[in-house]
Amino acid sequence: MTPRSPKPGKQRKTRSQTPNKESIRDSDTTDSDEENSGGGYWLRIPVSWTEPGNSRLPERVPVREEYNQIHRREKSRVLENLSEREPNTYLVPPVDDDVDEEREAAAFVEPERVASPSEGSEAAKKKKKKKSREWTGELRMLPHTNRGAVKEQTRLSQSFHFILFSQSWNCQTVSTFYQLQNSIQSVLKTSEFFLPVEFNYSFCAHLGQEPSGEEAREESYLLKSIAWPEPSILGLPLRQSSDPAQSYYSIQDPGELQVGGQLVVKVQMHNFLGQPKKHGGDFLVARLHTPELAAGVAGQVHDHSNGNYTVFFPLQWAGVVQVELIMIHSSEAVMVLRRLREEQSDRVFFKSLFRSGYLSETTLCNLCLPVKQQPLCNYTDPQTGEPWFCYKPKMLDCDTRINHSKGGYKKHLLTVYESLFFQSGVNIKIPIHPAGVENVTVLPASKVRTKGMHLKFTPSGYYYQGSWRPSSGVVMRQFNGSSVITQCLRGKMVYMYGDSTVRQWYEYLIAHVPEFKEFNFHSPKNVGPYMAVDSNHNILLRYRCHGPPIRFTSVSSAEMHYISNELDGLRGGSDTVVMISIWSHFSTFPVQVYIRRLRHIRRAVIRLLNREPATLILIRTANLQKLDPESSLFNSDWFSQQLDAVLRVMFKGLNVQLVDAWEMTLAHHHPHQLHPPPDIISNTVNLILSYICPVRRKRRRG
Repeated sequence: MTPRSPKPGKQRKTRSQTPNKESIRDSDTTDSDEENSGGGYWLRIPVSWTEPGNSRLPERVPVREEYNQIHRREKSRVLENLSEREPNTYLVPPVDDDVDEEREAAAFVEPERVASPSEGSEAAKKKKKKKSREWTGELRMLPHTNRGAVKEQTRLSQSFHFILFSQSWNCQTVSTFYQLQNSIQSVLKTSEFFLPVEFNYSFCAHLGQEPSGEEAREESYLLKSIAWPEPSILGLPLRQSSDPAQSYYSIQDPGELQVGGQLVVKVQMHNFLGQPKKHGGDFLVARLHTPELAAGVAGQVHDHSNGNYTVFFPLQWAGVVQVELIMIHSSEAVMVLRRLREEQSDRVFFKSLFRSGYLSETTLCNLCLPVKQQPLCNYTDPQTGEPWFCYKPKMLDCDTRINHSKGGYKKHLLTVYESLFFQSGVNIKIPIHPAGVENVTVLPASKVRTKGMHLKFTPSGYYYQGSWRPSSGVVMRQFNGSSVITQCLRGKMVYMYGDSTVRQWYEYLIAHVPEFKEFNFHSPKNVGPYMAVDSNHNILLRYRCHGPPIRFTSVSSAEMHYISNELDGLRGGSDTVVMISIWSHFSTFPVQVYIRRLRHIRRAVIRLLNREPATLILIRTANLQKLDPESSLFNSDWFSQQLDAVLRVMFKGLNVQLVDAWEMTLAHHHPHQLHPPPDIISNTVNLILSYICPVRRKRRRG
């Protein structure tokens, strides 16, 4: 059986982490395939039973039971021996098929140390040779360059005698024989899963196509636009860093507040000693809300770079409103995140399975790999020039790659000093309290508006009575019921590309419109591609994940498509709707990587709109999510905010619609989650359908 994901809060057992998932079960084999593969039965027969005159008959053991018995016993023994021999390398942890992406982010695997081949051979020489019985079975073992592993293969071969008990040698029987044989081989083939201790590098700036002069200038502008204030003194102790419990905000001269005006809030940050901070750079977010009205709106934070901040809130509804201000990270923590982004872009690592006949190997993959370690397979996309590399297997060619998957998360990324700035309940997502009043009353707008009033911040929308009210000018409609949704989507082809946050829209529509019939592509759970149709209303829905880097559990190499290439394959037109969300899986990489990817997508969007200007394109922004000390190092809202700012600038001025998931999650009362809860998804889908089926305003007769 495929190892399941640990429940949140529980640590995985170290030994269960060591073998790679693909070594136990083919990554593209589903549970149903396993259950149906038992065309015969494996019989475990001691060699003594095959001696002349022995008439004992062995007990029949189902394939899966015997498979698990062998796997558990031999895997533990072999890897225990290996761990004694090779202390200078890391073992790449496995990936669980059914783990939810949000839970994955919290499941950090400690790589297990195993010995180097040289040490292994020396240790093996000292061990006494044990007598083993003659091997009489037909199970073939693959050659291996590691002598210690060869000895393990031989010893395993001599320990068991397998024959197949079956009425006939059908396809299932042969497949079952191959699966068990391949799993034992893979358990013993250990060298391909090693991650060296010194595996650490900076972003390879030379990879990818050389940007033109205009592109280089745009990149420079974008990087300057998201430049973050730095502390004047680096290396300050924790007690001199920002303490949200000691900091406070105050509402500035509220006076008579009316709908259409704005509320101004001043923030003063203090350190753990109670002293005012003298520099900026803290990452703060804010919202204004009225719980009784289920109303909320995001605020804009302005950093004065001296420990003081100003927050601007637009006043969108009448009633008693209250301020909520949160410090997500201190300025000192942001500096650590910046270092990780530039120096440790490999802190999430990837892998691919290669297979040809009996042989299978797994190697590390990433945007950038040290060439000095071993030869590389170059999978750079020929259309876009997007780079992707894997280490070349030792016994297979590069064209035998069959899948892509997330390898795991590196640990021990921080020094003891740096880890002090990432403490739950101390300095990660902690509210800042008011120094005075926290509630103010907003009056209805007067008929005569105050002349010359200038709002510092215009939000993309706000919640009122639980419903999102956009500021873009589109009339928000409520699509309650499947019939209303199908009438809106009648005759439409809807294409969704990107990460799991856009997949949520696909899943929402499938769940709320029973007329949709899904095609079963036998795709891994949560990966896709997915497709559904409503033949009565002539509706097509499709979802496909974006190309690497992507942290999904296992994606077939044939299904790794880049969004820009997919857009180039669309005809477009008034019957075509395109939805794109691409941000979450780029959080660990330098911003230049994201800029390059968006540049290719933007070009494809422009080409599509030039072909068919009536094509509707919606682009989803990033959103806030739950953070703890570990997930902050990989998925911090600060990373997301940086990418989100770049996306908004790069698509500004194009005929596309932004779905502002950032403000829709910030303004809502629900806790932040990578995958927003149903209330937010419902509002998001209503907004999308309002763009697809806008209300036509009646012209007034003069």
